[in-house]
Amino acid sequence: MIIPFRTMFLAVVVCCLGLLGVGLYLQHGLKLEPCPLCILQRVAFVAIGITAMLAFLHNPGVMGRMLYGLLMSLFSLAGAAVAGRNLWLQSLPPDKVPECGPGLDYMLETFPLSKALPMVFQGSGECAKVEWTMLGMSIPAWALGWFGVFFLAGLATLLLRERVKGR
Repeated sequence: MIIPFRTMFLAVVVCCLGLLGVGLYLQHGLKLEPCPLCILQRVAFVAIGITAMLAFLHNPGVMGRMLYGLLMSLFSLAGAAVAGRNLWLQSLPPDKVPECGPGLDYMLETFPLSKALPMVFQGSGECAKVEWTMLGMSIPAWALGWFGVFFLAGLATLLLRERVKGR
């Protein structure tokens, strides 16, 4: 059984919306303030979701589908890099964790983007703190897994050909 690419794009949109909903629940329902790296992971989920939504609505031919798949894969790799950095910070011994820095809003308001982004990727003490787990995995671990799923979905749109009845 082959799942049509359009259905796959819709599934990615629904998953991204669900993940963003969980993030908002953790932030507003459980009062867990997201660190700068968590916010960047959300941005990656938004970018993946918007790309998949556009692909679903557009229902492109092979070249368009490949472009959307490439974009999804690139956004997934970017998100995975951020989640991986976050996981690495969480794995550090307490004496090696960087000191807490300013929040993302402050950095973006105070510094130009060219200086703020490297500061965000360095991470800080709040990025190393594990405040919530499910099945023994922290938020960036779950995010990394989902970025892997979305990367594979994007890769599938690049490499697989859809069988269409009548062709």
